[in-house]
Amino acid sequence: MRARLLHLPFQTGQKLRRLRKEAEADGAYRVARRIHAILLNGDGLSSGDIAHVLAAPRSKVAQWLSDYEQFGWEALLEGQRSGRPAQLNSAQQQQLEDIIESGPQAYGFLSGVWNAPMITRVVEEEWGIAYTDRHVRRLLHELGFSVQRPKRVLARGNPVEQNRWRRHTYPRLKKKPRPNTPK
Repeated sequence: MRARLLHLPFQTGQKLRRLRKEAEADGAYRVARRIHAILLNGDGLSSGDIAHVLAAPRSKVAQWLSDYEQFGWEALLEGQRSGRPAQLNSAQQQQLEDIIESGPQAYGFLSGVWNAPMITRVVEEEWGIAYTDRHVRRLLHELGFSVQRPKRVLARGNPVEQNRWRRHTYPRLKKKPRPNTPK
């Protein structure tokens, strides 16, 4: 079996180098890696040598070279990864946003702050979809919600006294390092 060697004209090589730099700058490292494989092949390396240099499977390198040969540099770009289809449609997501914005007490919870298990329960009760807490956090992030940490404030505290305690009393209570005493 003969090694596949691509002939890259000078201007094509320049264009591929520029595209590789752009891909790296954009964080598309896999695209940059594929373009690098084409450039290495244009420099005379076989797919086995390229696989060794890039620490990639030889079959993948051969596929990249074949794709480039058939379809050009656009074949090296990332395709759309569809993944699993969303179980909540956009109308249901909007309803979920409305429920979240109305607060947990309006939905019947005792707490005044939402958490992932509570929203997981809401989604299951409303639409019969069982999500994990982790996925609910991801979903909330996609909907534009962020984690909120409640601030601990004394309900009947005097702010002047609290400030004085924080600045004067508390530092004196903290342990201080012992001075180095010669023995």
